[in-house]
Amino acid sequence: MRIKKGVHALKRRRNLLKAAKGYRHGRSTKERAAKVAVTKALAYARAHRRDKKSDFRRLWNIKIGATVKPLGLSYSKFIHVLDKKGVRLDRKILAGLAEHQPQVFKRVVEFVK
Repeated sequence: MRIKKGVHALKRRRNLLKAAKGYRHGRSTKERAAKVAVTKALAYARAHRRDKKSDFRRLWNIKIGATVKPLGLSYSKFIHVLDKKGVRLDRKILAGLAEHQPQVFKRVVEFVK
């Protein structure tokens, strides 16, 4: 008995092109180009989810450093003294305080000094 793959091939093609919807040029209409584009997109998405974490940490460090500098401390000294004093605020929280609630952040710095 002969088995045809028409239904399955069409379903695979339909799902692939649905995943590539919105891509530019032939990547959204041509099966082969779409397959490459979707595969790359998935790989990049995974890698960049990892990168996003370090990007944000870097941004928080810059925000903290910029806010601490006028108060007479460097970023590294501030973090070191925070650790010594046992203050359990992570960089995300500190950056949020520095940006949105400068008075509270100033009190944290005064406590550390």
